[in-house]
This record gives sequence, structure tokens and C-alpha cells, in this order.
Amino acid sequence: QVQLVESGGGLVQAGGSLRLSCAASVSVLSFATMEWYRQAPGKQREWIAFLHSGGDTNYDGSVKGRFTISRDNAKNTVNLQMNSLKPEDTAVYYCRVLYGIDEYWGQGTQVTVSS
Repeated sequence: QVQLVESGGGLVQAGGSLRLSCAASVSVLSFATMEWYRQAPGKQREWIAFLHSGGDTNYDGSVKGRFTISRDNAKNTVNLQMNSLKPEDTAVYYCRVLYGIDEYWGQGTQVTVSS
């Protein structure tokens, strides 16, 4: 069983930055893949960022060039650095990991970007 706890969300003005963290109860080195998703009000949850255990990353076009996914092996966190935030980035952000053949989700953290 893996516990994931997101933090770092909040209210920020457009153009600002936030750094989300997803703290894991096991070593992040044991995750095959790590991802971030988000769900805006009234919309379906959408994928935005991917990190493979080997280091490869991928991003949805809506965040590419502004967001960076990474992991901190010492702190056992999966992070999402978000720059140049826009009002349309407002959503609840979730981390998802693949541990063995099982997937685990965090509870989400709210990000609100004001114009």
C-alpha cells in the first residue's frame, strides 16, 4: 500500500508560480511512472505531466514549457513546478504513481489562479 499526500496548492495571481509536492510513503525510486493530473470545475480529470523512472518526461501541450515534473529521491516526493500560471490552470491537482502493477492517487490539492 502506498500513501500519497499532495501539498503546495493555493491562490496565486496570473503570471505567478507554485510548486506542488506529492509526498510518498515509500521510496519514489520504486515507482515505474509518476504523473500529475488536474480537474477543473465541471470538467473531467485530465493528464498534464509524466515522468518515467528512467528520467523521460512528457507534458500536455497546455502546460509544456511552463510546468516541470521532477522527483526528489531524498525527500520521497514527486514535484510539479508551475510557472507563468494562467486562470485556466485553476483546478484540483492530483499525483498518480504506478507501483508494481498497481496505481495510486493522492487526495488532490487546490490551485486557484486569479486574473
